Amino acid sequence: MKKKVTLTLCATLLALCVSAEAQQLKKVPRIGYLSPFTPSANAALLEAFREELRELGYVEGRNISIDYRWAEGTSDRFPALAAELISLSVDVIVTQSNAAVAALQQATRTIPIIVVAMGDPVGSGFVASLARPGGNITGLSNLAEQLAGKWLELLKEAVPKLSRVAVLAVSQTTAHRTFWTEIQAAAQTLQVTPQRVEIAVPEQIEYAFTSLIGGRPQGLIVLPHAVTFDRRTQIVALASKHRLPGMYSASLYVEAGGLMSYGTSLTDLSRRAATYVDKILKGTKPADLPVEQPTKFEFIINQKTAKQIGLTIPPNVLARADKVIR
Repeated sequence: MKKKVTLTLCATLLALCVSAEAQQLKKVPRIGYLSPFTPSANAALLEAFREELRELGYVEGRNISIDYRWAEGTSDRFPALAAELISLSVDVIVTQSNAAVAALQQATRTIPIIVVAMGDPVGSGFVASLARPGGNITGLSNLAEQLAGKWLELLKEAVPKLSRVAVLAVSQTTAHRTFWTEIQAAAQTLQVTPQRVEIAVPEQIEYAFTSLIGGRPQGLIVLPHAVTFDRRTQIVALASKHRLPGMYSASLYVEAGGLMSYGTSLTDLSRRAATYVDKILKGTKPADLPVEQPTKFEFIINQKTAKQIGLTIPPNVLARADKVIR
């Protein structure tokens, strides 16, 4: 009897040891995070993503690891950065830019890719359809291409005498052609003349402002792009310097000193991207995860900036804002 008890006890202890060892050896999921921005420019979006991961039970350094790569506003860096993450055998990659998605799509067809804010996912060739992506790419759409006309409409309401508007675009950006078409259509209805100025690299921003100011615009629309987002502090400072009312695609421009923004909440999309990561790590295939549309839109006005540039925003426009920075 004693022998049986001893054997049972030994077997139990052995099982516990094996179980403990297996838990220690259990692979910690590895997330690749490819940002088009600098760490400082991306801080708010990254924190929203991390916060939601923590809510889902993932603690960085304990039961997940995250490898970061930063393009710092230079899209030419994406292919090399994508290759680095793939060489690390990450389990899933999270990114935020169409240019980054294109580079990742060229580099891997197997590692799941979660996109925080895709522009025109089907038209860009990233997914077969929103409901059934069909490949290794899924995530969230930003619907920005459908908002371009609204940017001009709101800017016209805030600046009733607006007759010429400068549009800052980034050359060779497919989505910007769609934005420009939408803005031209809205401009015709609103009797406003749009003037397009393009940049190719961040170093051209200051020269671009010198060029666009020569057209004597009464307003500015900055099209969304990794370059413009990363350099948003510089852009809004130049707009204020030239007393130019600006409309932007995301609230982070306004928090940096821009006048107004209307668009999807990027912090909300960043949080929702974490839920995709959770599903992928639990075994769901990206091909079976529908691309979700944004559900939270924000109209933000910075009254401090309005006063600095000598603009009085009509009360009915202020009343429609989701948030007014005073």
